[in-house]
Amino acid sequence: MRCEICGKKIVGEPVKTKIESSIMVTCNECSKFGKVQREPPKARKPRPVRRSPKFREPSEEVIEDFKDIIRKGRERKGWTREVLAEKVYEKASVVNRVESGKMVPDIKLAKKLEKILDVTLIEKTDDGKQEDLGPRARRGATIGDIARIKRN
Repeated sequence: MRCEICGKKIVGEPVKTKIESSIMVTCNECSKFGKVQREPPKARKPRPVRRSPKFREPSEEVIEDFKDIIRKGRERKGWTREVLAEKVYEKASVVNRVESGKMVPDIKLAKKLEKILDVTLIEKTDDGKQEDLGPRARRGATIGDIARIKRN
């Protein structure tokens, strides 16, 4: 291979050099006339991802009869709705809507109410089973999963 600048035979590794917006193959001596272009790193093959069985995270839900439990807990302490609202740092209208069942408290508010009223409002909905969340589980059900195929 010959240098595109001086024409000498290139001994060793040729150097790609950018000279006046043109990339040329040059020898080491002529590469000083421009900017040496580095080879981009070769792309590596992505490693195959091993999927291990995943555990479902336990989820928390507010129980269905939360309004009665909150009202009974508040009455047991002898508080009004306004006093309870002050204790949990919420507006009285929020406590009114929760007690009347018009609003389901979020987990954060339910935990505050549990702590202040000494009641249980949150249940964990965890079956504790290991589940394989492989590609088939993410894709969803197909007709073949649902239908029974009649074979001769």
